Amino acid sequence: MKNLPLFLLSMLMLPLQAQELPALYSGADLKLGEKLIAENKCSACHQQKVGGDGSAMYKPAGRLNTPGLLRGMVEQCNTELNLGLFPEEVTSIAAVLNRDHYRFK
Repeated sequence: MKNLPLFLLSMLMLPLQAQELPALYSGADLKLGEKLIAENKCSACHQQKVGGDGSAMYKPAGRLNTPGLLRGMVEQCNTELNLGLFPEEVTSIAAVLNRDHYRFK
């Protein structure tokens, strides 16, 4: 019984975490997005383009300010680099980037 409040708190947190994703990314497979980011060496490409750890690639001033623009940028990388990603894979990658860098609601 001592752990009941902690248990209840953890159960209450689950819906809040799910609500943090914008509607555009609802149902996105975050694990798949993480896997695809690693497999396609996105960070290495970003490092080549902007230097450092590549994180300067995220949030260029005023450029990406909506979930749709973020997804569109991932689609642009998909097209330019001929990655052959399916639409749901692009969405999964964008959802991970949103979670880790952009935090659009």
